[in-house]
Order: sequence, then structure tokens, then C-alpha cells
Amino acid sequence: MSCQSSPLSFHVPFGIIENMKLLLGIDYGTGGCKVTALGEDGSFAGEASVEYTTYHDHPGWSEQEPSDWWSSLCEALAKLSAKGINLRDVAACALDGSTHNAVLMDGGYRPVRRTIMWTDQRATAECEALKAGWGEKIFSTCYQMPAPTWTLPQLMWLKGNEPDALAKTEHVLFVKDYVRYLLTGEAATDRIEAQGTLFFDMEKGDWCEELVHLAGLEPEALPRFIAPTDVAGRVTPEAAKATGLPEGIPVVCGSSDSAVEDYGAGAVEPGDLIIKLATAGNVNAMTASAHPHPKTLTYSHIVPGMWYSVSATNAAALCMRWLRDTFYSDCLQSQAGVAEGGKNLYSLIDAEASASPAGANGVFFHPYLQGERCPYWDSNLRASFAGVSISSTRGDFARALMEGVAFSLRDCYRTLEEMRLPVKRIFLIGGGARSRLWSEIVANVFNCAVAVPEPGDASFGACLLAGTGVGMFADVKEAVAKCLKISRRIEPNAETAAEYARLFACYRRIHDALAPVYKARRG
Repeated sequence: MSCQSSPLSFHVPFGIIENMKLLLGIDYGTGGCKVTALGEDGSFAGEASVEYTTYHDHPGWSEQEPSDWWSSLCEALAKLSAKGINLRDVAACALDGSTHNAVLMDGGYRPVRRTIMWTDQRATAECEALKAGWGEKIFSTCYQMPAPTWTLPQLMWLKGNEPDALAKTEHVLFVKDYVRYLLTGEAATDRIEAQGTLFFDMEKGDWCEELVHLAGLEPEALPRFIAPTDVAGRVTPEAAKATGLPEGIPVVCGSSDSAVEDYGAGAVEPGDLIIKLATAGNVNAMTASAHPHPKTLTYSHIVPGMWYSVSATNAAALCMRWLRDTFYSDCLQSQAGVAEGGKNLYSLIDAEASASPAGANGVFFHPYLQGERCPYWDSNLRASFAGVSISSTRGDFARALMEGVAFSLRDCYRTLEEMRLPVKRIFLIGGGARSRLWSEIVANVFNCAVAVPEPGDASFGACLLAGTGVGMFADVKEAVAKCLKISRRIEPNAETAAEYARLFACYRRIHDALAPVYKARRG
């Protein structure tokens, strides 16, 4: 799967573009916007990213301001330009974004409130009501069970607590679709994105009107469907002025960040497995058909006809950002000075964690900063350090956090094991995969060889969708075959893997002991 060294030949459907130069992928993750540019030969040209704020006004709440997504895109593109990338050379772009997040808008496509994010846990009571009255209908229709992460219970919470917001709502889009609307003036979504709402009928491939009404919406408020590789519109003069992108270039639809990053990492065959160390963490198994399960998420794949099953933890690299801001705040204040010394802050954290042995000198971390999805589906859970002693160092806490996230991902994988889904290849992706130590910990916790693709992230996958959408590649699989490469492969150490198997059993016992405590506290 190495890149081609010579320019690619491609056809241009319907005269869309001439003289292809750069493809741009725009990724809206849970924590920030990242843009990646590829050359016409599939080569990496540059990237830039900007974080944005998630508002936690109450315990368990997670909201974002839609205007922050637009300003972060403009800032990220300015950073990309400052690195020497001529934005006038961009010939097409595509977007992806975190799913489940409904942007509620009035008749002028203006947001009526902040967007409730998929990490939000407020809709617990609504989920219990849905399970009791609608559980069988929802699972058979949507292939998922109700949980606070889904759009349907979020909107039901609004219906009961902020009815004015729903009363003002005339249009609904989702993160990447909203930004694409600002770029093109065209409103649309794709069916993979729609599957994240809990009111999409999987078999019919359309909105389920009965569940849409249950959410407090009218079907007319929902967007039309196009495919992830369809051209959704073109950059308007106003958007071109704000972003620096050329006016009139095609903007390809794209899809959810999970689907696009799995695809962009090279997981395009049944039996491929993704382990994701991004803001959230996923263990995703690629399959030839749908395998709905009450404890997993089920989505269509970017490759037509394929599916993938998701077992997901709410907080992965998010925990590392929290550690950075909480434990390394003194270093954060002088991060520029750290960078000038040849180290960024995460390198410092890696170095301190590396000085702690496997097992972090007895310290355990459970990464439930925002409750938990798989395999527990328990919004009451909270993060914890356990086993702390007077001799525990900051490096022990850092290593315990890395190990705790890896254990959480291994916990997620237990459900996929129970489903007996085949695994042939494992790809490790996400910002956390850039840490060699964290990558090695994951390989040893799973006791499996893992491959780290390059770039292999969602913004890279979005680039490939842009190229496919304008005819640079024959199809989505050819795009991956021509452009993706593997940066390194990690083999587990037998002795370390055995130690982590023992520690994982302890990790699970700690969860089992604390879970009823958190439930009683919430009660």
C-alpha cells in the first residue's frame, strides 16, 4: 500500500475540474479541526489543526458552539498557508465530522442553540424510557440500543427541558454538513451520518418517520441524502473570501469521522480491525455484512456493501489532554520554551511515563471522565486513579493513564470477541498512536502485532474521498491502495503482554468494585 512516486492518471467526470493540484481533507473531531493536503500524485503536502472548546456547564454535559467550527477551519487553513501550502492550488475538498451531533437551526439556517455532543450524558432518563417502550422497535429498525450518545434521546431531553429550542427548529444538519453548508450554501447529509441519529431505518435507507416524530421533529426538517463521494456543492464567493479557498471548487460530501478514518487507515477488507487512540477510543471490526449487537454500534462502511461494528470508550486521548492541562499546567505555561528546547509537551509526558515500569508501580487509571459506553453503557461511571502510594511519581500517573486507556480499549474488544468477528489485520490510529510508548502499550495489552498507517487519519481519508469524488481515483479502494503507507509495525513482547494480562484482570475487578459506588452516589 505504498504511495506512487509518479503522478496519477485520472479522468474528470462532467468537466468538474482541470489541472488537479491539491486535495484537501477537513476533519472535525471531538476536540478540534484538522486539515490535510495531498498532492496530485497522492503525496503528503501538509497539515494543520486547531482545538476548539467543549462546554461542560453541568456534570455530564458536553456542548459545542457551531460558530467555533467555522472559525477553527479558517484558522487551520491560515496555519496551513503559513506552512507554505498555497490554498489557491486546492482543487477539491471533502469533510468528515464526529457523529450524533445535531445542529438545530431556524428558517435561515442559523443555529438556535449550542450543539449537544455525542459525549453528553444528560439523556439517561430518556434512554431508560426508550428502552422500556421502544427498545425492540429501535433495535430492529436502527440496529442500535438507546444510549445518551444518540441524537434521538438528546432531542427528547430538549423536548422536555428546552421546548422552545425545538419549536424554533426548521432545519437539522450535522457537524460536517453544517460547515459544508457554510462553504457551499447547499444542505445535505450521507446515510452513514444519518445512522448516528437513532431515527434512521437501516433496511429502507431513509428516515424513520415514527422515530423522527418521537424526537420532536418533522421529516421536512431533515436533509436530503447524497453519497460520501458525491459533489455536494461548490465554494461560494463569501466562503472563498473567508477561508482563502478558491471560489467554485467542488466540495465532496464526506461522512462520519469514524467511517472515514477507518477507511483512510486502510481497513477496507472484512477482518480488518481498527484500534483508535483519538479524543475518544474505538475498537472497530470490518465485516462483509451487518452484525447488530445490543452492546455495539453498527454502521455502513465507506466501501459499498461493507459494514463495521464499533465498541467504543468515551475518553481516550481526551484523558491525555486532561492530564496535560491538570498535571503539567506549569509546563503548559512555558510550552513555547519546551518546544524551543527540542521537545513538545507530549514528548515530556512520554519521557516521564517511560521512566515508570509496566504496571506504573501499582497505579491504575480508569478513563471514565465522561461516563462510559462499551462494554458497560454506564453514564454513572467516573474516572479514578487507584493504588497510589507516597512514592508515586508524576510519571507513574502518566503511564497509568496510558495503560488505563489501553485496558479500556481491551475491555471494549471483549464484546467483539464474544461476537466471534474474525480479525486478520490490526491498524492503530489516532493522535495517541504518534506516541511510540503508548503504541507499544496497546500492542502488549492486546498481545497482537499492530500496524500504524501514515497518515491514516480521518483528514487523510477525506482527501481520498475528495479525489474519488472528482475522478482522480477509479473508486475508494483504489485511492487507499495508491496513497496509504504503513509507517511502522509493532510486535508485542511476550513477558510484558503476560504482565498486562494479569493487570487487566485487576483493572476489571476495580471497575466492578467501584461501579455500584458511583451508581449509589448518583442515586
